[in-house]
Amino acid sequence: MARPESRYGTHRSQVPIDAYDGVVRAIGLLLIPPRPPSHRLLPIVIGKRMSSALSTPPEHGLKHHDAAEDKLASMGYAQELPRSLSMITVLGLSFAIMAVPFGLSTTMAIGLTDGGPVTVLWGWCIVSLISLAIAASLAEICSVFPTSGGVYYWSHLLSKPRYAPIASWITGWLGLVGNWTVTLSINFSFALLILSAISLWNEDFVATAWQTVLCFWAVMLVCTVINIWGNKWLDKVGKEREGQNIKLMLSSHFHPPEQLNTICIYWTAASVLIILVTVLAKSPSSAKRSGKFVFSEYDASASGWPTGWAFFVGLLQAAYTLTGYGMVAAMCEEVQNPDREVPKAMVLSVAAAAVTGIVYLIPVLFVLPDIAILLAAPLGQPIPVLFKEVTGSAGGGFGLLFLILGIALFAGVGSLTASCRCTWAFSRDGAIPFSRVWSKVNKRYDVPVNALLLSTTVICLLGLIYLGSSAGALPTLHQRQT
Repeated sequence: MARPESRYGTHRSQVPIDAYDGVVRAIGLLLIPPRPPSHRLLPIVIGKRMSSALSTPPEHGLKHHDAAEDKLASMGYAQELPRSLSMITVLGLSFAIMAVPFGLSTTMAIGLTDGGPVTVLWGWCIVSLISLAIAASLAEICSVFPTSGGVYYWSHLLSKPRYAPIASWITGWLGLVGNWTVTLSINFSFALLILSAISLWNEDFVATAWQTVLCFWAVMLVCTVINIWGNKWLDKVGKEREGQNIKLMLSSHFHPPEQLNTICIYWTAASVLIILVTVLAKSPSSAKRSGKFVFSEYDASASGWPTGWAFFVGLLQAAYTLTGYGMVAAMCEEVQNPDREVPKAMVLSVAAAAVTGIVYLIPVLFVLPDIAILLAAPLGQPIPVLFKEVTGSAGGGFGLLFLILGIALFAGVGSLTASCRCTWAFSRDGAIPFSRVWSKVNKRYDVPVNALLLSTTVICLLGLIYLGSSAGALPTLHQRQT
């Protein structure tokens, strides 16, 4: 695919042509490696990357904007998307994709089955520390190569020239499919949680496979519509006052009510606080668990795994939730001063998620009803049952569940945004069939609409797997064990 023109001219990769031709001849159209234009990049200085990015004072205004464009041009790309996002917005996007209360709620059955409170709480702490280290590593690389290509571009630059094409191709496709399946998982879990809410009033209700898929498609439709027509609300750059003059400029000062990703931070914090206060206040003292139970109870007898190994299986709850923070690298070309702000957003979002998870889990574990009842919950979703048991009413349970559903909506929209940008960036480097179509940016909405529709279509088709799965009826964990 032809490289977009910039004021620096057309940029091309210096990777030998025969390396590409060999891959093309041997594997075919789908295996065309991406061709990141790398010839203008300076050598990496390992020890100074992150420190310089975090210590450099932020620039302002149009000069700041031009610096980001110049950096992108030096990597061989023309600026095609508006740089309207700030660090807080990207942090909100990453935080939204992780969606801590939602992720921990939809996977609660895994932790309860494979060890109980010890696995749920201490497993979260362990995985949080590991994720923080991974996020710091990705952030350091991102501070040097702030482009929407993300990990596949980085692997191209960090590999030996001989292996760069195949390394970037493998990394790119794994990353792209990973982005699609993360979005699939989030929105499918969202659909399951919506359907499980019905059982708060009708305990005999069990959604069919088709009802589940149709609900999932409806969720995807809503997320797609928001990504196209609600893009301006993802972040909105306002005015900044300097001295006596008011001038319009790109700024890190923003208006939270007008920003979807920023609102997510406030919604999540408020939701956790409301849930914490409500469950502790409504649960009778006689029904509350002891501190010993919350911090040291371990029972993996229902898991079917050896006692020690069950703990590691139970880490899937935390590992599933703490994903997606690397996806925000795909937003680099829409961020002011991306070599500074995106790395900070990656690390801070994981740290914030870790704290949020602990604050959410401890109260929930203190009011935990009988675990056997939770594991028998419809559609394998114990959190609606837990909220109903604690509040004593279906309405009260749904009130708390509604807060989780709001977090799920932010997660669905955010993950689809990141998937769309990843698809667009990979297409821009000619690595996807019909790349010319998917790499176009719609000038009316300032969104790569074609890449968004491709991502949505692929994710919706992947949802059909549920119809043919042997687990399509989704029996509960308790039913499977018995």
